[in-house]
Order: sequence, then structure tokens, then C-alpha cells
Amino acid sequence: MDTMTSLDQLGIQLFRTFARTEYPLKASGYSKIGRRNEASADWDRFAKEVEQLISNPMSPALKEAIEFIFNAPPKKQVIVDGVLTWQVGGPPSSSRADELLVYVRRVRNNLFHGGKFNGNWFAPQRSEDLLRHSLVILECCIQHVPSVKEAYES
Repeated sequence: MDTMTSLDQLGIQLFRTFARTEYPLKASGYSKIGRRNEASADWDRFAKEVEQLISNPMSPALKEAIEFIFNAPPKKQVIVDGVLTWQVGGPPSSSRADELLVYVRRVRNNLFHGGKFNGNWFAPQRSEDLLRHSLVILECCIQHVPSVKEAYES
């Protein structure tokens, strides 16, 4: 399997996992009212539930994923003086788990909104690492909270 095919599959897997995660969060009580009164996943509240998992990961894969994301966090695409550019820096955050989940959502946003893919993958190895590690983090967090896990699997 060539790199582009595996990256495409990882991208699809991240989209699918995210789509399957937002509903279970809302269905299991991790919801809030978003813009225009729509139901929105409450990632901040969910982060509080997984704080212990993130602070003390038992799985070597999760530990590696957390270390990678914190050591090489995804950048945020911004416009500065009318020029599209990448901004380095962490999000304002109340906790380590919250910061990590913001980064995981940023990976998804960069992919979904075209920041990392325009028909060709930008920085393919880095993209692969970000996608793969984001999936590990997301899947471990889902499994950690019984109500979210149940809603995710049903």
C-alpha cells in the first residue's frame, strides 16, 4: 500500500470516528447549546472526565500519542494581514486533557477545512503521525467513559 492510499484511509477513519463520537457525547449528556440553538458536543466537560486518563496513561500507545501531540502540536491556519499562514501555539485551556482534545479537533479541522489536503497531502509523514495519534487518543477517551463507550458502540 503506498503512502497516499494509507493517508487517505487514515483521513477517512478520522472523519468516521469523529462523526461517530460527537453523537455519543451529546447522547450521554456531554452536550451544550451551540450557535443558533443547535445541540453541540461539550468537549470541555468531556475533557474533565478523561483528565486522569490523559495525565496518567496506562497504554503505551496512548502515552506515545499524547507525547507526540504535545511535542509537535498541530498548527492553526489563520489569516494575518490578509495572508493565509500557520500559527504555532497552544490553545487557552483549563487542563492538559482539554488542551489535548483541542489539538485533536484541530487535526480534524485542518483536514476537513483543507488546511492539510488539497488533492495532495502536505507533509505526508507529519500528516500520518498526526492522524494516527489523534485516532489513538480519541478511541482511548471514548473507551474510558462508560456512557460514551456504550453510546458509541450501539
